[in-house]
Amino acid sequence: MIDDPLLHRAQALHLHGLVAHWAEVAGQPWVEALIGWEAQERQRRSLERRLQAAHIGSFKPVCDFDWSWPKRCDRAALEALMTLDFLKEAANVILIGPNGVGKSLWAQNLAHQALLLGATVLFTTAGQLLGELAALDSDSALRRRLRHYAAPDLLVIDEVGYLSYGNRHADLLFELVSRRYQAHSTLITTNRPFAEWGEVFPNAACVVSLIDRLIHNAEVIAIEGESYRLKEAKERSEQRAKRRRKKTEDNL
Repeated sequence: MIDDPLLHRAQALHLHGLVAHWAEVAGQPWVEALIGWEAQERQRRSLERRLQAAHIGSFKPVCDFDWSWPKRCDRAALEALMTLDFLKEAANVILIGPNGVGKSLWAQNLAHQALLLGATVLFTTAGQLLGELAALDSDSALRRRLRHYAAPDLLVIDEVGYLSYGNRHADLLFELVSRRYQAHSTLITTNRPFAEWGEVFPNAACVVSLIDRLIHNAEVIAIEGESYRLKEAKERSEQRAKRRRKKTEDNL
């Protein structure tokens, strides 16, 4: 085989026509550019497909996160997550805090960063995930869907704790977490400390085991404070009130 890096790149891209005529085109100045364009376009299309499949939705970038707002927040730990070292270790991430403190913002940014670095990602809410799994009425369909959720390098389950679930939901979540355990990373956002998960899954026998699997080799980060969304809503309301007062004054 010819020891030509460009030829190896063409073969890796499955450019069979180009490879078949390599002896004729090798050394032509346009060959390297052509291979580069093809590689870039495939990377772009791959990212586009994975973004669509990930279902991250629209989100604010972490540069918009107001570090002065939370009452308590480990900034160094949160910023370290953006290196995605936890993915290399198949470690989990648990973000704990009340509604509106930025847990979902960080989860979405981490999911997006993982996609940019080539990882497979799936973003869902606990309600959507558990509702879908519990509604499946055949074992074969359930197994297929569990494989779907168990496969990504990073699975994000948002909003655990906002609703309460039955024993079947708890068992399904435990099954999914067990399938991903020490193989792929799971990121969970929750408004409940683990001591209150018995209220999220009342009477479920697997809650202790579920928490144990999640937190083993996990980064657990708490964000404390009042809702930033509520703060923004109040500010918008005050701005609208000021505009109305000014308009009234101008009309006098």
